[in-house]
Amino acid sequence: MKSRIFLLIALVAMVSCQSKDPVERRIDKLLSQMTLEEKIAQMTQVCGGQISDNIADQIRNGAGSMLNSVGAEADYYQHIAVEESRLGIPMIFARDVIHGFRTIFPIPLGQAATFDPDIVEEGARIAAEEAVQAGLRWTFSPMVDVARDPRWGRVAEGYGEDTYLASVMGAAAVRGYQGNDSVVRMAACVKHFAGYAVSEGGRDYNSTWIPEVQLRETYLPPFKAAIDAGSLSIMCAFNDLNGVPASGNKHLNVDILRDEWQFDGVLVSDWASLQNMNNQGNSANLKEATKLCANAQMDMDMESKGYPRHLKELVEEGEVSEDIIDNCVRNILRMKFRLGLFDNPYCYTENPEYFTPESLSAAQKAAEESAVLLKNNGILPLNNNSKLTVLVCGPMANAPHEQNGTWCFDKDDAMTITPMMAFRELAKEGKIKLIEQKGEHWSREFNKENIATLARLAKQADVVLYFGGEESILSGEARSRAVLNLPGDQSEQIRAIKATGKPVVLTVMAGRPLCIKEDIDRVDAVLYAFHGGTMQGPALANLIMGKVAPSGRLPMTFPMGEGQIPFYYNYKMPSRMMAKSPKLINDIPVRAYQFSIGETSYWLEYGNKPLYPFGYGLTYTTFEYGAVQLSDTILSLSGAPKSIIASCEITNTGYCDAVAVPQLYIRDVVGTLTRPLRELKGFQRVNIPAGETRTVSFEISEQDLAYWHLADGVTLGSDGEYAFSAEKGDFHVWIAPNAAEGQYIPFTLVE
Repeated sequence: MKSRIFLLIALVAMVSCQSKDPVERRIDKLLSQMTLEEKIAQMTQVCGGQISDNIADQIRNGAGSMLNSVGAEADYYQHIAVEESRLGIPMIFARDVIHGFRTIFPIPLGQAATFDPDIVEEGARIAAEEAVQAGLRWTFSPMVDVARDPRWGRVAEGYGEDTYLASVMGAAAVRGYQGNDSVVRMAACVKHFAGYAVSEGGRDYNSTWIPEVQLRETYLPPFKAAIDAGSLSIMCAFNDLNGVPASGNKHLNVDILRDEWQFDGVLVSDWASLQNMNNQGNSANLKEATKLCANAQMDMDMESKGYPRHLKELVEEGEVSEDIIDNCVRNILRMKFRLGLFDNPYCYTENPEYFTPESLSAAQKAAEESAVLLKNNGILPLNNNSKLTVLVCGPMANAPHEQNGTWCFDKDDAMTITPMMAFRELAKEGKIKLIEQKGEHWSREFNKENIATLARLAKQADVVLYFGGEESILSGEARSRAVLNLPGDQSEQIRAIKATGKPVVLTVMAGRPLCIKEDIDRVDAVLYAFHGGTMQGPALANLIMGKVAPSGRLPMTFPMGEGQIPFYYNYKMPSRMMAKSPKLINDIPVRAYQFSIGETSYWLEYGNKPLYPFGYGLTYTTFEYGAVQLSDTILSLSGAPKSIIASCEITNTGYCDAVAVPQLYIRDVVGTLTRPLRELKGFQRVNIPAGETRTVSFEISEQDLAYWHLADGVTLGSDGEYAFSAEKGDFHVWIAPNAAEGQYIPFTLVE
């Protein structure tokens, strides 16, 4: 009888082994050969940037990954890992390749302004192909934090304020980095998990408090979309979420990421985040932080040194299970197998191909599509007129380092073409006469002599092209700003130039929305171009001269002033209706009775409108949106129809071909939980020739109407299940040019 039982067990084990994926079998074999020390080494990411005996020894002992080792250095260390470590497990070399490696594309916020996921995917593909030639196989991108506070510098790195837009663009970036082949091109790492953009006061690294329903509805969907697109890794956030630092947050990392989403990729810490947990007061020392993170199934420690110093001791003390260690290592090895590193660990190329015609053309197209025309009094586009004298000036007119933006370690300023360079070429071709602002200037400069010089030069010109904004160092990580103005004396420069009576075109190159209403009011046209990368100069020249019509749309609401922040389009209706014509601060009579102000929701200084709404953008023509038509006014949860089609006609009523960007918005009129005024559910880019009409259509299904809410019988504040479902009732739908315009049409969801 015993022999039969043993035979049965053996047969079950054999079948189980044979049924496993070949990669999983190889992982099992490696794990069985590894010592605890080697497993922990795989869970450690070391920082390179130099050739050192200490780093080489760590690699010989089995270190799993290296940050910031590029080119020949990465190749040197990879040979050590494969040829000199006991098991020959290859390293994975990582870098922050955020919006390009050598060829720099617009910052992600600028890419979001394209409303074109193909642009995002192509940019990520080119970045990956360039980076792989330098030995890199892992990028810490895309960032999909939904950001609604432009004071936070890291809005530059993400895709704006909207959950749907961030989900679409984040998934596109993952596809671009990783590719569709059997062997992954470069591992994406979606970040920061989670709630980082809600840092108090827009101050980086600060605390966040997000109710579970809001977390699931607003901030988690872009991460899930990136995982569904195949992202091989996720990075923890720096913030604490509801009192628990993200790196050691079991609810995020185990309950949601591992158990609910079944994520089997790598979860990596952000830089030294284990050490940061001591600052946050969640752990007394690095050892305690290490225990919390390991038990929260964080696979890899980036530069905190907690895992190599304390993890073995914690296992021996029974504080961390070796099963957890094995699962973490399994995830790391799985990513390496998916990257094909065990079969081909070497990818460094001595003569790489950078700045190819293909990459430069793609970067220029991205920069063209990312620029948003905010204002135009008819001055743009300029005519290709050899008699036209143009003054090109401003601190961003000839600043290659600045126009590339944040997080681009490997850029080449010498390959970056600025607006000044682009207009010099037009002058050489005889298309304009050019006046240049001489001298080196920077965005934070105060220089009265320069103001006087600009006023003098402006008098000699027919039109002034002023390129202002903020330097790249003023946005990105740890670059929170309390005052979102044009730094330095830029506003004074614009005022002095405009006082000459000459028309002024303001182009803003920045990493965030700025509160510059007074500057915009002064000038004749405004292009908001963000930091546009290597080819921004030619892109802006094409836009200004009319070779290309602007098509960018705002991925964030632009506030009137900092006091409106956070201000985003999909807010919930207040308990008292917002006034259509509110009494502003100077409208209130002296010694007025309290009720004379009115009981409505708005700011006394600004009313209740932004400077520009989400999705806003002009072009060199006008579009007329027809009434929205529905294929049915009833959508059924259980019967037919299961979906309805919303459509409308868009007519180009102007005199040039251009791209319209129709946006689908939906409102759930009454819900168990209060619902936003509008929610973006779709968008398209449609090229419409002058005088012609195109019909755009969107399909609406139950999935588009679902939202996170408490399950039946569960009350707020209690522990219970959350449901993602649609509730029957009335809905409104818009197809509109932005989040503030258009007429809705109703439909009803029934059982």
